Amino acid sequence: MFFRKPLEALFAAPLMRRIGFHARRIGGGMDRHFFTSLLTAVIGFVVLAALAVTLLEEEKRTFGGFGRSVYWAVTTVIGSGDSSYVTTFGGYVIGWVLAFFGVAIVAAMTGAVVGFVIDILLKEGQGMGAAGFRDHIVVCGWNTTARELVEELRGDEFTTKVVVLHDSERNPAGDGVYFVRGDITSTEDLERTGIREANSAIVFPADRSNEADMRSILAVMAIESIAPDVRTVVEANNPMHVDHFKRADADEILVTSQLASHLLARSALYPGLSALVTDIVSGGQGSELYRVALPDAYVGLSIDDLSARLRGEHRATLLAVTRDGSSMTNPPADFRLQHGDDAVVVAENLGELRPLELQHE
Repeated sequence: MFFRKPLEALFAAPLMRRIGFHARRIGGGMDRHFFTSLLTAVIGFVVLAALAVTLLEEEKRTFGGFGRSVYWAVTTVIGSGDSSYVTTFGGYVIGWVLAFFGVAIVAAMTGAVVGFVIDILLKEGQGMGAAGFRDHIVVCGWNTTARELVEELRGDEFTTKVVVLHDSERNPAGDGVYFVRGDITSTEDLERTGIREANSAIVFPADRSNEADMRSILAVMAIESIAPDVRTVVEANNPMHVDHFKRADADEILVTSQLASHLLARSALYPGLSALVTDIVSGGQGSELYRVALPDAYVGLSIDDLSARLRGEHRATLLAVTRDGSSMTNPPADFRLQHGDDAVVVAENLGELRPLELQHE
């Protein structure tokens, strides 16, 4: 019991899970009949050598002597045998053969381990491994928006592991991001990203075409089929495809062109809005956008009291309250906070507040 938790933590580490994935991959391609035959031949060789020594050494020609000869033959193969066990020339020859045989086995085992390590390194470099992370973000597809998203996540206060799934020869995201080479619509490739244990998945179109949106819809359907509890966020090209993404059960759909046009229109009417929004969402001068879980002590507060306490206790400015998946940016005067409500705030840092944790299996 004392060692159980440390062992569980060790085998749950991403590195160990990746090694386990490659071991299963290599083991699945091995010819088990060949290795069974090889093991049988090795055991037979050792037993025959022990039998020959028993017959050559007169004082060992008993059943007990044969057992001791088997033990000597095994220890000689592994390099710790007693050289004084044999006294005849034939026994010496058998001992030398067993010793050379043991060196060959050690060399073969060393070569197998080195080959296994090299194979892992090559496959990992080619994006053919498995992430092994938990509670991470899976980026499906790659474009300019995805690159900027990865840079934004790198600078976030609460660092989150990121896995990129993209069909390319090398990692497009660079160091610090795990790369899986594959198709965003393939369930097998999604499994290698650890999608079942991910925090969320973000799907990006490869280009600005309608066909790219169709592939994104297929990717969302594939994710929902194997990991329905993972939150899916999608960048869409065409606003007309939003309904299709909703039918595919995407949790959030962002039409970047539409968002940009709305922001530009408001900025034209009210100068400075674009700079303000950019500053908030990108962690600019002393501000960052957070969605936070509220303490139980806040239950029953009015929106004014909540805003005052967030500002006074945490130096956070309240933007909206979320209840049952719906955000209220300007609640009525009789609004009272309930259990399960969370808030969207702008703050320099969270301090004692904690980010909202997405609940999934």
